Amino acid sequence: MFKKPVLVESLLVLAVVLLVHTAAWDRYSWCALALAVQAFYAQFKWDRLLQLGGAVFQFRTTANSGLLPASMVIPLLGIVMKERCKAAGIVYFERFGVVVASTGMLVALFLSVIAVGITKPVPTNTCIVTGVAGSIIIYTMKHSLTVSEVIEVLEVLLIFVYLSMILLYLLPRCFTPGEALLVLGGLSFVLNQLIKRSLNAVEGRGEPIDFFLLVAVVGVVLLGLFFTVLFLFMDSGTWISSLFFHMMTAVLGLGVIMPWLYRLIQRNPLFWLLQFLFQTQTRVYLLVYWTFLAASACGVVFYQNAKRSSESKKHQASTLTRKYFHFIVVATYVPGLIYDHQLLHIAAVLCLAVFIFLEYIRYFRIKPFGQTLRHLLSLFLDERDSGPLILTHIYLLLGMSLPVWLFPRACAPKGTLSGAGALVPYSGVLAVGVGDTIASVFGSTMGEIKWPGTKKTFEGTMTAIFAQIIAVALILIFDSSVNLNSSYAWILASVSLVSLLEAYTTQIDNLLLPLYLQIMFM
Repeated sequence: MFKKPVLVESLLVLAVVLLVHTAAWDRYSWCALALAVQAFYAQFKWDRLLQLGGAVFQFRTTANSGLLPASMVIPLLGIVMKERCKAAGIVYFERFGVVVASTGMLVALFLSVIAVGITKPVPTNTCIVTGVAGSIIIYTMKHSLTVSEVIEVLEVLLIFVYLSMILLYLLPRCFTPGEALLVLGGLSFVLNQLIKRSLNAVEGRGEPIDFFLLVAVVGVVLLGLFFTVLFLFMDSGTWISSLFFHMMTAVLGLGVIMPWLYRLIQRNPLFWLLQFLFQTQTRVYLLVYWTFLAASACGVVFYQNAKRSSESKKHQASTLTRKYFHFIVVATYVPGLIYDHQLLHIAAVLCLAVFIFLEYIRYFRIKPFGQTLRHLLSLFLDERDSGPLILTHIYLLLGMSLPVWLFPRACAPKGTLSGAGALVPYSGVLAVGVGDTIASVFGSTMGEIKWPGTKKTFEGTMTAIFAQIIAVALILIFDSSVNLNSSYAWILASVSLVSLLEAYTTQIDNLLLPLYLQIMFM
């Protein structure tokens, strides 16, 4: 009974892989197909290891391993990016897509080999499938990649190995193996890109907003690692430690991150940011509007905690209460997508940095706000927050932002892709902001027919599909840059597949669903 949802989830992922394979039909899509079959076999070995407690690190126990859906995200993103940029004639980003696909395949294969290696007795069939898939992938890489590209792929793999050993040890029960693959694989690629671009900064390739994303992500992660090591030797909850935390944050920010950004964008980062934010009147209006929404979100948190104080029996926020934040992020992202993509890109980066920094303050109990944040956020915990970090709100932000950040602007002739590709930046809004929210609200309040083996309901899924179709119609009305070119059947199929995946996956849907919808749209 436990394996039945896993099988349906695997079939849905395989359907996406086959659709991409049919569209691309080249050596890389064949490799993706081989990887999917291999990951399907290896996934059950990881599930068995988690059930028996035989995994090397402590993973989240309220879900299956999620290896197959996570393994396919980065390779498929690379393949569809390659196809889009090939059609646009942009050779540099076409090769970049090849590197992304190759890196994703190799990292996923590495994680599968670990599962096979520590499973006792040795699973013969899985070993054969893994060997065949690995041979196909390595043979294709050997005949497709240049020497510099092979080195880049191996660099990302090496970074992934070290990051996995460090972060999975420091953050037990925060990830499933699939989520670790997705998060740490993406982080490894970002770190490698930042190192590569820093060494070649004189070439001036890239836009400042892209450098802001790379530096912000790597900067906050390095900041967290620094303080984790530091607070192994001192109590983080004292005023002296808290003062040292704030001082060192300022030193690292002004002494490392700002000079790093200056080298990349060749101008003062703070002056550039201020000029960028207030460049037009539309941006000022958007910033004021977003400030109001941020204050509203804080108001919801304070109100729910005050309500908890008066109702001592209520210990956790309801599903409907948690979905307030989904409605708020939809109201935040839609105007940004319609009026100013670049401002939304930078605002999302800054918001991510703030979210992670506040999580450090909560986790380390930094005075004066650490204990207050612990109390306020404890109301919104669910079964996915079983580790020392609270990550669901960060995953929500990532799910909404990744389609904006990963949108291949260089391969879009007029700033937007044709057909269903025009909806790529809206993938997070549709999958998480509309689909997941409506499915949860209607499923929990009116749903009666449950999907076999899950807690999700048929009514919730169907309502989510219908709501996303209505949302697409509204996007067509209000965003003049979107032209679907009669690709309505493909959009319906994409939305339906991802909504079914939401019903059957036990992984972090805020992170997984937007990426799969983006792959389908591209």
